[in-house]
Amino acid sequence: MSLMSRISLIFRSKANKALDRAEDPRETLDYSYQRQLDLLSKVRRGVADVATSRKRVELQVAQLEQQGAKLQDQAEKAIAMNREDLAREALTRKSGLNGQISDLKAQHAQLQGEEEKLTLAQQRLQAKVEAFRTRKETIKATYTAAEAQTRINEAMSGIGEEMGDVGMAIQRAEDKTSEMQARAGAIDELIASGALDDASSLNRGDDITRELESMSSQAEVEQELARLRGDSLPAAQQPEAIEAAPQGDILAEQPQPATETKDGQP
Repeated sequence: MSLMSRISLIFRSKANKALDRAEDPRETLDYSYQRQLDLLSKVRRGVADVATSRKRVELQVAQLEQQGAKLQDQAEKAIAMNREDLAREALTRKSGLNGQISDLKAQHAQLQGEEEKLTLAQQRLQAKVEAFRTRKETIKATYTAAEAQTRINEAMSGIGEEMGDVGMAIQRAEDKTSEMQARAGAIDELIASGALDDASSLNRGDDITRELESMSSQAEVEQELARLRGDSLPAAQQPEAIEAAPQGDILAEQPQPATETKDGQP
């Protein structure tokens, strides 16, 4: 197979496939029905034309017969007036008219036969068109129902193109939701562990933060001083002293450093 033949075959196959996808059987049936109606209309016009020609021939035959009858009357009058020559001329003309009448009658019979054939063809074609119209509507209704059922099944199974896009959108939304939930949980854990500062707490002001840190530092200092005082007492007195004396009294009993005078003496 030559290159051009292969290209032509590929083009025809792809074009046929594209036409199959684009073709709607309902539109094709409607177009075929319209073509049949056009053909039926042409047949009807043909029957009307033949009938018109037949009627025109009938009128011509009637006119010629009237002229023949008039010539016959003239011939008889000429004989009565002893004008044989005039009677011969009238009869000669009548004979010519009879020939024309015979030809017209033969043509009339032919036209009448054609009219009958066309009328019969018209009736058959009209019956065929009516039958096709009934079958066309049945096929269209069946195709529409099948198409609707197919779309419903595709929607229910999720294999349709539109439902596939919807499914992908839902999947992306679920993935993003899971990602945001995981991120929110991770941030909560970092804030709870202290690895990440809470931005809302920073907005309360640096003064409060410094005050809280100072109170925590003072509490630690007081606890350390209490521990040191407890270590400096005898072992027997440590529990009673610690239990009897509040932390404030212990701090009050601590010896105060001597104040130095101007000369440097206590």
